[in-house]
Amino acid sequence: QVQLVESGGGLVQAGGSLRLSCAASGSIFGIKDMGWYRQAPGKQRELVAAITSGGSANHVDSVKGRFTISRDNAKNTVYLQMNSLKPEDTAVYYCNAEVVTTRPLRVSDYWGQGTQVTVSS
Repeated sequence: QVQLVESGGGLVQAGGSLRLSCAASGSIFGIKDMGWYRQAPGKQRELVAAITSGGSANHVDSVKGRFTISRDNAKNTVYLQMNSLKPEDTAVYYCNAEVVTTRPLRVSDYWGQGTQVTVSS
């Protein structure tokens, strides 16, 4: 079994910063792509940023220049550094990982439990 555990959310004023972490644990052979999604009240979940196992990253236009995704493959952990936060960034943030397991041998999508980020104006 595989688990993704997130941390780092909270309440911050506009212009502030937060760093989210998501650590994967369990019967992991390897992890392919990892990403961060967010879901605001009344809205659909949207992709914020994604990163490949080789470190190639992409960010949605609304966060470019403010958010940075990174990962530590040795720790099976993905991070999201969020700077210059805006009230519209308020949402529950979820991490996602494509995990390769060996028993059985397959690639599966896993999600974290979500962490609340609230930006006050």
